[in-house]
Formats: sequence, C-alpha cells, structure tokens
Amino acid sequence: MGDKPPPKPDGAAQMTDEEKHMRMNIAAGRANPILAEAIAAALDVQLTPCTIEDFPDGEIQVSVDDTLRGNDVYLIQPTSPPASKHLLELLLLADACRRRGAVRLTAVVPYFGYARQDRRVHGKEAVGARLIADLLYTRFERILTVDLHNPAIEGFFSAHLEHLSAVPLLAQALRQSLSADSIIVAPDLGAVKLGQQYADLLDLPVAHIQKVRLSGRQVSARRVVGDVRNRSPVVIDDMISTGGTMVSAVEALLAHGCLPEITIAATHGLMVGDAAQRFAHLPLRKLIVTDTLVQPPRPSLPAETVSVSHMVAELIKVLSTP
Repeated sequence: MGDKPPPKPDGAAQMTDEEKHMRMNIAAGRANPILAEAIAAALDVQLTPCTIEDFPDGEIQVSVDDTLRGNDVYLIQPTSPPASKHLLELLLLADACRRRGAVRLTAVVPYFGYARQDRRVHGKEAVGARLIADLLYTRFERILTVDLHNPAIEGFFSAHLEHLSAVPLLAQALRQSLSADSIIVAPDLGAVKLGQQYADLLDLPVAHIQKVRLSGRQVSARRVVGDVRNRSPVVIDDMISTGGTMVSAVEALLAHGCLPEITIAATHGLMVGDAAQRFAHLPLRKLIVTDTLVQPPRPSLPAETVSVSHMVAELIKVLSTP
C-alpha cells in the first residue's frame, strides 16, 4: 500500500491572515448537479461557472471560467458510477481551481466511491479506499463526505476529514410511516450498529439478519435474529447497490412471518443494474434514500428522496467562517 504521505497543516487550525479574508466559492462536477445547485441555494451563492467537456477519445477537459484568486473553494462531486470518471473529473476540477488562484480546496464528496475496497480479503487485492484517500490528499486540504461505508476508513485520510451522517434526516423521514408494530432490521451483521442508531432515534426494537454473500451480485440470507412475526420491518443500510442484500433480507423476513408492509431506508441509493425492477416485486410501503446520488424518477416504486443539501451547507458555513 505504500507509506502515508507526510501530514500537511490543517488549514482551519493554522489560518493565515490571507485565509481569514478568503471569499467562498462553490463549484461542481457533473456527478450530481441538482445537489450542487441545492447546496449553493442554501448558502445563497451562485455556482462558479465551469466548463467540462468530453473529447472523442474519452479524455476530459475542465476549465474554470471565473478567477478564484485568494478564495476558499468547495468542489461538489460524489464519486458515483462511473466512479473512476467522476473521480478523475474531481481531480481535474481541483487542478483547474488551483491554477485559477484558489488558496484552499475542500472536496465535498457526498458519496465516497471505492469505500467497499477497504481491506485485502485474499491478500492480493488493491486497497482502493486507501488509494483514493491518498489521491484526494494530493489536491485538497479538506474532505467532506456523508456516511462512509466503513467508518474505519477515516483513518486512511491524511487530509482533514469532515464525516457527516444522514441517519437523523432519514429517521425523521421514517417517523411519518411508522406504526405501533414497526421494528428496525439490519440486513447483515455489518449494519447492526447502524440499526441500533435508528432504533435509538425512533425508540423501536431492532433485529438483524445473518447472511452469506455468494458473489458480488448474489446474497443468501440465513436466519433472522429477533422476533419479527406480525411486525412491519424497517430495513436500513448505508447504501443500496444491486439490491441483492435488501431483497434477500425481505425474503427472509417474510419467511419468518413479518407483515407484508416493508419500509427500506438507506443513505446512498445507487440502485445499479436491475435493482429497481427487483424492488418492484417486493411488498414495499416506502423506499427512502437521500440525494447524495442523482435519483431518477421511479414510478414503479413508492420512492422518497431526502435532501442532504442543508446539512452539507450548514457545515460549509462553519468551515468557511474565519
């Protein structure tokens, strides 16, 4: 994996006179322009105009159309699918901003791609999460992200990391659809702590499912730990990718006698492949995700999107205040 690069001074902790008078700018890549506009609106600023073009050979060219001399710049770009393209776009945007005179750069990465590559399972894989953290460190003083897949990834970052959680926002949205027989369900052992957070906020019991992952696309749920009979499950997780974990969890819950009134909540709704079609066959009461990723209309699903824009904007206000 290589040695960690030497630590840089924390811009917030060692602020110079020049930094105290920096003007804030918000710029964005193409990964989630709707969220970027919402964050800028919450901050009552205009997005810095940028031009991003794809060349016929696949190369990306990025230019920043305003001067940023002496400014504090926040670049909004989740590394969503296609993760590699959006990551490169973020790095190119950072370079363009620096060349236009930006003094301090913060990467606002609501969804941090490669987070599941946080360890070597067979001793021969690249640790993608560590590599991406190191790449961002070369261009940014600070990183802002939401609900990392594994909180332990925080240790990979040499740049100052601000780690927000959308759990309180999602819990608040869930309150409207809860009933007296609701129960929080973690779809696997890795989500048990997350499930307890929801259970504490909503004052509900919690259960979890023991599963075995057969492949990147196939998950087998084995048994439910906790009494879900005649209860309405609220299945939570940090992300929904192919939907395999959630579908397997719902099938196990139904087999154990839960009510056919399922609610699913997750911060990051990737919904890749045929995830939406798979969910359309489940007895869903509601599917709630945030807008860390672009959420296209899904008329076949009882979908609801909760915005993280104000939460992110509030933190940017704090970080940009001398």
